[in-house]
Amino acid sequence: MKKIHIKKGDTVYVNAGNDKGKTGKVLKVLVADDRAVVEGVNMVSKHTKPNSKQPQGGIIKQEAAIHISNLNLLDPKSQKPTRVGYRMEGDKKVRYAKKSGEEIK
Repeated sequence: MKKIHIKKGDTVYVNAGNDKGKTGKVLKVLVADDRAVVEGVNMVSKHTKPNSKQPQGGIIKQEAAIHISNLNLLDPKSQKPTRVGYRMEGDKKVRYAKKSGEEIK
């Protein structure tokens, strides 16, 4: 299994690409592809045929997956990008922000 430093629900910062500097919440993590879908980032236009959900059809804007190497977790304390570390607290492994040392929930 691959080790991925972000999880669904995390708030991340985009550090490369067309959306550099944006932040958003992780909606989905695609472990096999090393990618994540982030709210409001990497928007693409999808052409859809008319169906029962969308009787009109047309062009829909939606988020596309972005590679996790282009994402950094936001520090819960300072709201700035940080690297992620792991440590044992008792018998539980927890993630923490390397910048502030604060635990990531």
